[in-house]
Amino acid sequence: MRAKRLTVQERKDIFQALVTAQDSGGISVPESRQQVTRDYEITDAQLRQIEEEGLEKEWPPLDEAVQKAG
Repeated sequence: MRAKRLTVQERKDIFQALVTAQDSGGISVPESRQQVTRDYEITDAQLRQIEEEGLEKEWPPLDEAVQKAG
């Protein structure tokens, strides 16, 4: 699969979908990654980069948890 270019908003949406899937508890982390790569038609490498970027920049829903704690 050829990697497609994603906008910042698309990457944020993907990150949010990943975090939501993992927090739901219904599926494992590897299963959530497979689901998101399939749903958004991206590669596993792209998802890993998005995951790192989202954690580093505290994208939603992470920023919401920080605001509630503060």
